[in-house]
Amino acid sequence: MAVLILAEIESTDTWFSILIAQLKKEQPNLDLRIWPEYGKPEEIEIVLVSWQPLGTIPKFPNLKLIMSLAAGVDRILADPDLPDNIPIVRLVSESQTWQMAEYVTMAVLLFQRRLLEYQELQRSRRWEELAVQDASSFTVGILGLGHLGLMVAKKLALIGFPVRGWSRTPKAVAGVECFHGDEQFQLFLKKCQAIVCLLPLTPQTEGILCHESFSALPPGAYLINVGRGKHLVEADLLSALDSGQIAGVCLDVFDTEPLPIDHPFWFDPRIIVTPHIAAPGRPDEIAGVILDTINCSQMGRPLKYEIDRHWGY
Repeated sequence: MAVLILAEIESTDTWFSILIAQLKKEQPNLDLRIWPEYGKPEEIEIVLVSWQPLGTIPKFPNLKLIMSLAAGVDRILADPDLPDNIPIVRLVSESQTWQMAEYVTMAVLLFQRRLLEYQELQRSRRWEELAVQDASSFTVGILGLGHLGLMVAKKLALIGFPVRGWSRTPKAVAGVECFHGDEQFQLFLKKCQAIVCLLPLTPQTEGILCHESFSALPPGAYLINVGRGKHLVEADLLSALDSGQIAGVCLDVFDTEPLPIDHPFWFDPRIIVTPHIAAPGRPDEIAGVILDTINCSQMGRPLKYEIDRHWGY
């Protein structure tokens, strides 16, 4: 059995270097291959996918498992020739979950404490105190109450923020006001001073961060997108910023990555840009998650976090 890491790996990529070293350390006999040098296609039984050219996965006739090295699986499911009988597992790790909670909490606090505006004052060398809304009245909405969304919601609630959550199906979360379905989406947005997108990317959620959604928020709301770039209609965001409907934005994911050097997001002081680094997870810990999943597959045990292809997560 051979395992293929299907990813674009730069020679300077320390994350993958640590992951590969840890996999070899924990399971020395593992036949681990790195794209594009994968040998005979029929020997590949498991692929670990960070990125793949469309049409690649169907090349392996004896494939038994596809594991995403990211929380989302949209890129995998986008392949029109993807075999329909192979289980797909998404990555869930403790370090990734904590990192996401840290990143979102940082962004929420930055907006709630008006750090963007203080940066503008600093550039103008103005010593001026701004009125700050107390956390207890600064409502944060979480789009997506999956594994990551639940952790983020719980951490923000512990700090003292009122938290609302929206999901496709009904959820009950202590300390979180929950909404679900299309019919409750506008109601969910109505009182959110900030929204955090942690949704999976599906045909139903693509473009969900758009003019209609922004208009349902209170004026001067904030947006944090750590889901996928295609959740956001970029032109609608720029219009909402210009009108004042959206006051500030933190974006970690983009429709085109890397973000083109002439993209308007780079130049807008109301937009914080980070290069898809919110929650990569610790590679040494992720190696253990990968090996556990491989062992479950080989022994015929139930797979954790296997996705439902119909729903896309």
